[in-house]
Amino acid sequence: MPKTIAYQDWLSAKLSDPKRAARYLNAAYKDSTPAFLKALRKVSESLEKKQLAESAGVSRESLYRMLSETGNPTIASLRGITEAMGFRLEIVPIDSKPLVEHRE
Repeated sequence: MPKTIAYQDWLSAKLSDPKRAARYLNAAYKDSTPAFLKALRKVSESLEKKQLAESAGVSRESLYRMLSETGNPTIASLRGITEAMGFRLEIVPIDSKPLVEHRE
């Protein structure tokens, strides 16, 4: 009989691969901000929280609050967290017309 593995353990193992985690985060970001924060929390679960918080320049408690369901991290905190995880935030142009026209 095959051995079963808990979903959270399976997901953490899968998200410990940086390329897979990046695809997961990007897909969640395209969905919504809450989905992105939840995905970021899931990726962080595969990492040591104390080390992640220290590398991100925040306390462990702040890290938990920022990644909670009601979290609202600042851009600086978000950048610190993603960089500590080995990712970078990047702005790229979208294919559609911008909501506001650029001045020339």
